[in-house]
Amino acid sequence: MKSLDYSLKKRYRVERSHLASYVGSGSVDVLSTPSLISFMEDACKTLAERFIEQSKVTVGTHIDVYHVSPAMLGDEVEIEAKVLSIKGKKLEFFIQAWSGNTLIGYGIHERIVVEPSRFKPEDRAINKSNS
Repeated sequence: MKSLDYSLKKRYRVERSHLASYVGSGSVDVLSTPSLISFMEDACKTLAERFIEQSKVTVGTHIDVYHVSPAMLGDEVEIEAKVLSIKGKKLEFFIQAWSGNTLIGYGIHERIVVEPSRFKPEDRAINKSNS
């Protein structure tokens, strides 16, 4: 019987497009909080794919993040995601972000399993007309 791995580490490089000064969330050249959150969500999405049917996807429904230290342009950021719970369609994760030995951020993220067709414009129009 195959054992499931309930954690994942994924690395990202801080590029210009990730800087607070670039995305508009601040005026300094450090990793922006929105970009940090994007890295975290991506890692959790990747980890969630191990636990869902191939025909399904997950979408983020909640995130609570503390951004506690900066990361600079060119730094490597490692995101570690761990599954805390799986209850029906809801998956909950604990996430940490590291740059070398420095903790950059941490938090909790929730995702739910959905049918991808829920997000196709033509299907949404059909669902709306049936309401």
